[in-house]
Amino acid sequence: MSVNTGNLIQGPATLYSGAFGATEPTDAAVNSTPATSAWTDLGGTQDGVKFGADQTYSELEVDQITLRVGSRLTKADYTIETSLAEATLENLSLTLNGGTSASGAGWKSYEPNVTSSATQPNYFAVILDGYAPQQFRRRIIGRKVLNVDSVDLAYTKDKQTLIPAKFAVHFVSGSIAPIHIVDQTS
Repeated sequence: MSVNTGNLIQGPATLYSGAFGATEPTDAAVNSTPATSAWTDLGGTQDGVKFGADQTYSELEVDQITLRVGSRLTKADYTIETSLAEATLENLSLTLNGGTSASGAGWKSYEPNVTSSATQPNYFAVILDGYAPQQFRRRIIGRKVLNVDSVDLAYTKDKQTLIPAKFAVHFVSGSIAPIHIVDQTS
């Protein structure tokens, strides 16, 4: 097998957030910045941005055959994970899945959402813009996400304060996939 070094990928990604149901950039616009009216750049990240797909399959077996005869998908879990390097109240609000913000002359504040667990959470969408093979661009859109990671703000003299984020993708509908991935090809 010959190796095509143009298919090797290395480099940072940019992460954007938008409202659940926000107008998505078209596939043809994969190499363009998403509309700033609908999407917000989350700023710098540390240790990269990672897309994960964890699929669980249940085995099908029969007495007459020793090998697995088939499998059925029983669970799928898609995530987009990073550490947000810009420890703003806006990024904190996003990773705490909403809340209340206020601002005035020389100040701004944030209070997390503490409503009942029966209340629908504030889902949002994320776009991961990174590289694809041949130095083109790849866009991964998580259409309905929530942060499911613990959030901590560590203030230490020898380490940068980061906001960890693990955006879990949720079911949208029977006709709308929760994830959309597009690669630029020319």
